[in-house]
Amino acid sequence: MCGYVGFTNTTESPNVILKQMMEKIRHRGPDGEGQYIDSDIALGHRRLSIIDIDTGAQPMYNESGSLVIVFNGEIYNYRELRQKLTEAGHRFATQSDTEVLIHGYEEYGTKLLPMLRGMFSFVIWDRDKKELFGARDFFGIKPLYYADFNGTFMFGSEIKSFIVHPHFTKELNEDALENYLTFQYSPGSETFFKNVYKLPPAHYFIRNSRGFVCKKYYEITFEADEHTSLDEWTDKISDVMHDSVNAHKISDVEVGSFLSSGVDSSYIAAISNVDKTFTVGFGNGEKYNEISFAKEFSEAINKENTGRIITPEEYWSSLRKVQYHMDEPLADPSAVALYFVCNAASQNLKVVLSGEGADEIFGGYNVYSEPGGTFYDHVPMAVRKKIGRMCCRLPSRRGLNFFIRKGKTIEERFIGNAYMFTPAERKALLIRRTNAPHPTTITAPFYEKVKKKDDVTKMQYLDLHMWLAGDILLKADKMSMANSLELRVPFLDKEVMALAGRIPTRYRVTRKEITDSKTKYITKYAMRKAAAKDTPPQTAKTAAKKKLGFPVPIRVWLKEEKYYSVVREMFLSQNSEKFFNTDILITLLDEHKNNIKDNSRKIWTVFTFLIWFEIYFSDVKEV
Repeated sequence: MCGYVGFTNTTESPNVILKQMMEKIRHRGPDGEGQYIDSDIALGHRRLSIIDIDTGAQPMYNESGSLVIVFNGEIYNYRELRQKLTEAGHRFATQSDTEVLIHGYEEYGTKLLPMLRGMFSFVIWDRDKKELFGARDFFGIKPLYYADFNGTFMFGSEIKSFIVHPHFTKELNEDALENYLTFQYSPGSETFFKNVYKLPPAHYFIRNSRGFVCKKYYEITFEADEHTSLDEWTDKISDVMHDSVNAHKISDVEVGSFLSSGVDSSYIAAISNVDKTFTVGFGNGEKYNEISFAKEFSEAINKENTGRIITPEEYWSSLRKVQYHMDEPLADPSAVALYFVCNAASQNLKVVLSGEGADEIFGGYNVYSEPGGTFYDHVPMAVRKKIGRMCCRLPSRRGLNFFIRKGKTIEERFIGNAYMFTPAERKALLIRRTNAPHPTTITAPFYEKVKKKDDVTKMQYLDLHMWLAGDILLKADKMSMANSLELRVPFLDKEVMALAGRIPTRYRVTRKEITDSKTKYITKYAMRKAAAKDTPPQTAKTAAKKKLGFPVPIRVWLKEEKYYSVVREMFLSQNSEKFFNTDILITLLDEHKNNIKDNSRKIWTVFTFLIWFEIYFSDVKEV
């Protein structure tokens, strides 16, 4: 696991500039560094040594030196690919997966990408063709940013490295702010910095004298196999997860595992046969503290657990550091908890396994049980729409939101796991008008690709393409790398996805009659059965638990005078006045403090942006 930076060389002293850019991402690779500079390009690499510790330094070259690569990630099937490439006549100088990529690109070109199994972001410079090739993994586990300023093309693992380049122009993208207020992250390929973009997951780019081309090389599919029984699916999930976990353990250093009270991380920890697990919690009661469960579970599987209580003071004092490392504002409160559990793990080892992706792949979010969940779903949509419009005109009261929500199609109402400010609310909140699209304009292309699928599948497909990369994997990469830790995600494996995409919806989200009058929906049903089959009795308890996953008591803290005052001061700051109608912000804050409405997530969304803006756009010292 590493980080890299680069730019087309149209500057004086490129070695000095490259060194400054590399220093900005030192945390991604404290074990070593390397550079390649010619008259056309400059490439820099920071290394966290995991595989082939002695000879795997980068940048790396092919035999002739005509191709140069910088790479961030791990290729878990590199040994099989190396064998094929050796048989094809390629000669290897190292035992690294990086060298497999460069020879694989020589042999297969862009067709190499679907052959890879792993998490990756890499760039290859072809000295003879004067051509740059970049690619990002199937799910977006590893990041790749790029920008073009006055003919200087920049690229790398983190945006912060671009800022020190003399050709970079730092300007806020206010369209991104408006979208962020709804999604709690920056959706799509644009970023908060104007003219800086994210390469989407499962895409590659080619840049040469003819221009810039970006293409998708892999598509997630859902094609249900209705002929396989539930027990057979359980066995298949067990087989593919054991295979994936074993692949993800390939390393020349020790591997550990994160552990919350949820089935995902418990499953990974139990079948991975690692020695150490890591957990964090808060001192606000069992609802916010999973350490006791983690210790009990770790004892049951004969593992050592390290648990740490995060104090409110520690949490709040870390916010600036977290948002600095994030590059773009992310209003997910669990990002800070993830920072601390990564920090705890990094004191002991370099690599951890984690449970990200299980919910999106196997259908685990509670919201997936909403479609078809009530008698009202059998009422014709035309009738529900009329009732929903009537309810929108009525004063807000308990129960009305049900009819408003059910009066919309899934495409109209679901934009992902977070929906903070509606388009009307964000327009009222923002002082300036922007050209930001409506949320459904952003989600529409994804829904179009699964328009003939059921609503649960549509929701999963959307989350796999937006929420997963924009929130879950963003914080996983940035918080682990901030602590020089490699985080691996066995659920996010192309073989696991290929299997999960064939599981019928009824085995992802299952309706279970509790009594004659009450129905319970079990999410991730087939996967839970596989986890219960593979692991100790404690996992069976876990399989029935409500999902938590390092929960954070934000709503509690915002009612305390100490933290209420911190946020209030930020809401009334000069920076806040540049963007927001502060009266609305104070109303949201006071309503929450006085128990009128739970506005905690909306408050946190704005507060997080203001922290991030102060770091990157105000005259304050860098964190």
